[in-house]
Amino acid sequence: MIVGAGFGGLACAQALGNTAIEVVVIDRRNHNLFQPLLYQVATAALSPADISEPIRRTLGRYHNIRVVMGEVVAVHPATGCVELKDGEEIAYDRLVLATGSDYNYFGHEEWRKHAPGLKSIHEARDIRQRLLLAFEKAERCEDEEEKRRLLTTVVIGGGPTGVEMAGAISELGRFMIGRDFRTLKEDQLHVLLIEAGPRILATFPEDLSQYASDYLSRIGVAIRVNTPVEDVTAEGVQIGGTLLPASCMVWGAGVKASPAATWLQVEAGPGGRLPVAADLSVKGAAGVYALGDTAFTRGEDGQPLPALAQVAKQQGKFLGMALAANLLLGEAPPAFRFQNRGNTAVIGRNAAIFDFGSWQLKGRLAWMLWAIVHVYLLVNFEKRLLVSVQWIWRYATRQRGARLIDET
Repeated sequence: MIVGAGFGGLACAQALGNTAIEVVVIDRRNHNLFQPLLYQVATAALSPADISEPIRRTLGRYHNIRVVMGEVVAVHPATGCVELKDGEEIAYDRLVLATGSDYNYFGHEEWRKHAPGLKSIHEARDIRQRLLLAFEKAERCEDEEEKRRLLTTVVIGGGPTGVEMAGAISELGRFMIGRDFRTLKEDQLHVLLIEAGPRILATFPEDLSQYASDYLSRIGVAIRVNTPVEDVTAEGVQIGGTLLPASCMVWGAGVKASPAATWLQVEAGPGGRLPVAADLSVKGAAGVYALGDTAFTRGEDGQPLPALAQVAKQQGKFLGMALAANLLLGEAPPAFRFQNRGNTAVIGRNAAIFDFGSWQLKGRLAWMLWAIVHVYLLVNFEKRLLVSVQWIWRYATRQRGARLIDET
């Protein structure tokens, strides 16, 4: 049984596909989602269908895989079953937890409704709705103070998600003001990126972080570091004891693991992640494995592996093959070894950074490599073709094809 159909869960299921092993995949959504491109849905560059696909379609060619749409609320290792939200219990022999992560509001869950994160299509569409509505209201607004609030967006968190969102919002706003809105001016648009630490993109080398800061400044993003958020309300964000009025706030300041440790009643590791052995088995829970953002694992250098898609995919493929060899051939699962293929973030048009450990890449070439990698990682050829065509068209025309406001 695999709980979660994200990068890791799908990779594990596909590695077990068309074998003599019965596989059940459970997810609370009916679709998988390419989260690294959610920010492009939020900024009207792509539509939700471009980066998502029904799980049943993705796994439909595997005769031994059954898909269940349901939300797991408890795991009972003693009886070998998981419990769903509707009360149904489903038995398992081996359990793989690939339940991902959620944004961490650091004890202020009330901030979520004012500053959504980017973990679901619903959140991305909500952000897009807020952004586009703010421009429409600002076009008609005659009060200069209110117009400034409407045209101010605050992105909280200077990690890759925050940087990508801030750059994309600034580019979107300046394009729309220049082309479509008659009473607005570019200098009225304000995009603020807030980071509690000393610099943005803290997991990247300092020179790449500085490159990102310089580029964002050139496209109109104001950056404030060493600035923790004190409060988030419907009116704006409070920092340094002062309320900064804003119409749209986006959260990207940190993540926490799913409640898998609570389900198993084991002591969680850093970030609420499940400590696992070298073969990804959960310590203290026989027959249970964890991967991706759910698992706390260390690389060969002893450092914790980051919560990245490439880690989850590699772990999923490894675990699927290891479980197949164990169940069908009796082979003992080997130790997982992570192959680092680089960490990346896109800053804006023709600007991205790549960190491969021993060497780095930035600028237009990094941006092209970022695009190639992200297209390749999409679930099938159809999505790759659709996204590629739209990106080429958007690059040539700067048009955003998904600027739709939902009717209310």
